[in-house]
Amino acid sequence: MQKRGITQIGILVRDIQKSVEQYWEILGIGPWSIYTFTQDTVENFTVNGKPVKEPFKFVIAKTMFGNIDIELIQYIEGTTAFKKPIEEKGFGLHHIKEQMDNDELIEALKKYKDMGIDVLQSGQFGENIHNFLNTEPVLGIIYEIGNYGKIPDPDRRYPPM
Repeated sequence: MQKRGITQIGILVRDIQKSVEQYWEILGIGPWSIYTFTQDTVENFTVNGKPVKEPFKFVIAKTMFGNIDIELIQYIEGTTAFKKPIEEKGFGLHHIKEQMDNDELIEALKKYKDMGIDVLQSGQFGENIHNFLNTEPVLGIIYEIGNYGKIPDPDRRYPPM
């Protein structure tokens, strides 16, 4: 078992392009890899334990900042774990993530389920698996557990290389 730690911070943003430009120009954080997530790019996508059959879309920009993966998320449409937090709280911090091996994920999901903590959203993008846990009512934040499997090449980068 690896040493536990937070490996990612997920932040909901209104406009992904404007956000990556601001993080780059104001904070010097980047460069960014930008990906589009839809029913065509995400496998086994579920929300509240139910497979999502209708179209959905969100865009994610990722970069490493030290040892932390910063993930900016722009919700576009459909059933996801992003719409409700935006409607209820607005934009800002969405989740923190702990990386686990695939075997550890299975055990952890069972442990959380036994504690009454369900999975808000799960899916697979390339070999990367994510599980957003419904920890916000108790902890005030969504806790994600997942691996860091290989993902497809980004749609684009900012700044362009």
